[in-house]
Amino acid sequence: MSPLQFIRSLCTLLLAPFLTLAVSVLSLIDLLWGRKSEVKAQVFPRYWGRILCRLAGVRVRVEGMGNIDPGQIYIFAGNHCSQYDIFSFQGYFPHDFRWIAKKELFEVPIFGQAMHRVGYIPIDRSHGRQALKSLDEAARRIAAGSSVLIFPEGTRSPDGTLHEFKTGAVMLAIKAKVPIVPLGFDGSYRVLPKGRLLPRAGEIVIRIGTPISTVHYQAADKHTLATELHAAVARLLAPGAGQR
Repeated sequence: MSPLQFIRSLCTLLLAPFLTLAVSVLSLIDLLWGRKSEVKAQVFPRYWGRILCRLAGVRVRVEGMGNIDPGQIYIFAGNHCSQYDIFSFQGYFPHDFRWIAKKELFEVPIFGQAMHRVGYIPIDRSHGRQALKSLDEAARRIAAGSSVLIFPEGTRSPDGTLHEFKTGAVMLAIKAKVPIVPLGFDGSYRVLPKGRLLPRAGEIVIRIGTPISTVHYQAADKHTLATELHAAVARLLAPGAGQR
């Protein structure tokens, strides 16, 4: 890493918490006393994602927008190799969407309040009745008009390769009865692999696949859908193994 890139990367690391706090505060102000529009407030997290990419020298390209309808509700599902999957998607993906996040994040002061107000959807990642209840509620909100992004692997890949998909993510699509769209994040592992603090400059390509209809799937078919989705995401990734 060059000295200039080291400075850029260090600045990104140091400024990220302050940017996150600033975006949370601005979102709350806009929603409570400003335009009071959940859709319009998305401009703040969008700038957050773009600033974090540009600070580190990360370019983002989106391919395959012709595969999706701007007015359709979707569940977007992609591989997960890096925090920059989140930053790049938030900053540059033009389709209106909300995040699904573990419920504990909604308890963080200011940040959690902002997440709630802009329409992000909490999910209980434990086991038992409460987890099933939160899954049903998330599916209801998606069906009512909220596109979302999920990472079916459940966590970031430690080596940049595509790992097995968990069925909880596809159950959301089955319950909501909305199309699930495979995504391939190519290049994010090179920018910031799991375990590293300082990002590298580079390019991230977000490839959009063909939507998969979930209308004819039932809960018993969750493993079949997870396998189909995994194969679709794998086809979107660059030739070779993952994002090395």
